[in-house]
Amino acid sequence: MGEAYFYHLIRQPLEAALPVLLEKALAAGWRVAVRGRDAEQMEWLDRKLWLGPEESFLPHGLAGGAQDADQPVLLTCESGPAANDPACLMVLSGAPLGPDEVKRMQRVCVLFDGADPAAMEQARACWKALTAAGCAAQYWSDESGRWEKKA
Repeated sequence: MGEAYFYHLIRQPLEAALPVLLEKALAAGWRVAVRGRDAEQMEWLDRKLWLGPEESFLPHGLAGGAQDADQPVLLTCESGPAANDPACLMVLSGAPLGPDEVKRMQRVCVLFDGADPAAMEQARACWKALTAAGCAAQYWSDESGRWEKKA
């Protein structure tokens, strides 16, 4: 049974925090699905990940291609099982997430923007729903300039 880790982005933007978390997940030997709410956001992230430093290249692709099942990191807007059979799911911008998904994964990461009141409310509602369903959850914040476990 997996756990849900909630990452409250206060000091870092998504495009800085996500690559670090992806590197850790890949280092653990996990395939990852990154789920957003819309195609524009996923295309933007795709461009950002391609522009990262050469020494920390993150192999990834946008869902909908012929090689989806082979992608170590698959960017998608689809709910349900991802084509790359991930062990880790990263959920952005209040994209849908259910307790059954948390239970199937090694890890689920919920990233949310601390400057966005709607994102904060969505994260709170998600936390309540998942913990009420018996999912283990942790809350992390980068308020101090580095990730610290708060709950």
